Amino acid sequence: MRKLATLLFPGFELLDATGPLQMFGLLKEDFELVMVAEEPGPVVSNQAVSLIADEGFNTTADFDLILVPGGMGTRQQVFSQGLLNWLVKTSAKAELVASVCTGSALLAKAGVLDGRKATTNKAAFHWVTEQSSKVEWIREARWVEDGRFFSSSGVSAGMDMSLAVIARLLGQEQADQVAMWAEYDWHRDPSWDPFAKIHGLV
Repeated sequence: MRKLATLLFPGFELLDATGPLQMFGLLKEDFELVMVAEEPGPVVSNQAVSLIADEGFNTTADFDLILVPGGMGTRQQVFSQGLLNWLVKTSAKAELVASVCTGSALLAKAGVLDGRKATTNKAAFHWVTEQSSKVEWIREARWVEDGRFFSSSGVSAGMDMSLAVIARLLGQEQADQVAMWAEYDWHRDPSWDPFAKIHGLV
């Protein structure tokens, strides 16, 4: 059983969090899902739907997996030292760290992606890459895997990435099973990225 912590903050993108959690949540014997925010309690997403944080940043729990969503709220959170400190602390101990959309901006700002390859939402690519020059930003990718760090393009790409994480941890057959249970058409090629062209990145 691995414990997966999803970071919540005001203005997070709803599907960035709930899309991957749908996939991991279908494997209840393999993953325990925990929500973490600055303080326990409801956190309002960019879509005005709230999720409930189980733990605050002062939690003493260790997490095996960290999931960092993006969303408009990341524009403010890159200045939140408490959030950045939490990412540094928890990422150092985690088996895997994954970001969706502009969530990679938070990891980059915290310094945990220094020297790593990563990607992000292509519509926000220029803003995200301004957060750190120490990251090798990949312009065209559905998701990027670099060691124990995964990062995906925008919103729905997080579900493709999460299935890739499941395949790495539990095997391809298990990931295929989850995609079938979810009736999800998994884009299995991490280089598939029509949105990079749409936004003039390639």
